[in-house]
Amino acid sequence: MLVRALSCQGLEVWLEYEEWRVKCPTTGKATKEMIPGVLLTRRFTEALADDIGRYADRTSVLEASRRYNIDYKTALAFEKAYLARKWDNAPEVNPTRIGVDEIHLGKMGYRVVVSDLDAGRPIWLGGTDRSQESFEAFFAWLGEEKTKQIRLGVMDMWKPYLAALKKFCPDADVVFDKFHVVAKMSEALDDVRRSEYARLNGEERKFIKGQRFNLLANRGNLSQKGREELAQTFKANQRLYTAYLLKEDFDRLWSYKSEAWMRKFWLSWKERLKRKRLAPFQKVVRMVESHWEGIASWCRVENHVPLGFVEGMNSRIRKIQAQGYGYKDLKHLDLKILTCMLPEAPPLTIDLDEFFSPSTRITRPRKP
Repeated sequence: MLVRALSCQGLEVWLEYEEWRVKCPTTGKATKEMIPGVLLTRRFTEALADDIGRYADRTSVLEASRRYNIDYKTALAFEKAYLARKWDNAPEVNPTRIGVDEIHLGKMGYRVVVSDLDAGRPIWLGGTDRSQESFEAFFAWLGEEKTKQIRLGVMDMWKPYLAALKKFCPDADVVFDKFHVVAKMSEALDDVRRSEYARLNGEERKFIKGQRFNLLANRGNLSQKGREELAQTFKANQRLYTAYLLKEDFDRLWSYKSEAWMRKFWLSWKERLKRKRLAPFQKVVRMVESHWEGIASWCRVENHVPLGFVEGMNSRIRKIQAQGYGYKDLKHLDLKILTCMLPEAPPLTIDLDEFFSPSTRITRPRKP
């Protein structure tokens, strides 16, 4: 019998052994012996299967099947087994500060993603939509004792998530993700750009046309040409220049460590907005005022968390989806996401002395 083992110096290694059929002492029936370190399929060693799964996790199942010259389904099964072992070796889940967001999976609906902000990794995926019930399933999975330890939740301004957190953790603080708040301000600036383009005509439009990226991008990421084009746009349109300055200055709201100073800056910013006739910005003002408690709570020292982690996790998930050319198996995708921030599992090895020793051969257990 031949079984494939780990390659050596780029060469495939095959182990040859004689397979015995033995009589089971329990049932009295003849059965195949179990070989240490060899899968029940008798085609691969456990170490090779683990190595293939590890490579598929770093690249993709398709790439692993091509490199090791095996069937795609076989490589997929090995990756799932490796990810399961990687998850089993993960530290115990015991969160005190969590981040909540969701990912859209097209026809497969939504998945709620909960991350442990202190551990810096996702710990739970579940639900089928953005409802309160989908998020409440996380607390049922976590258990009552561990749920009581949660003292902070970072999320967007989605009311069902907030309601679920307050239901199970009434004393926990809430911090609204900076990314989503600033995104609303960027949308307001883009609305001003469109309204100005519609208001003007002829030669005046050419300074606004094609400037969407330059207006919404981080100024530090702009090229010299982009900065020059932006300067020409501001020189030609004072209203758009005012809106841009307000949008850029709004980001300073998260630079304060005192809620009193943050409030003072906010009132000053609103005063500057008066009589500017920027209706989209007034909508943002009403939104911030109605969610002020969740924005200002970030000022407390114990609530200082990396606000970009939750949104960065979404970017990581999109990269995983693209790298795997899409996923049809939801459980496989869940495992892939849950283990993406974990260290690699220790490699499996095979003891050749044990492999070739007749005294270690045992029969496969059967039910009496």
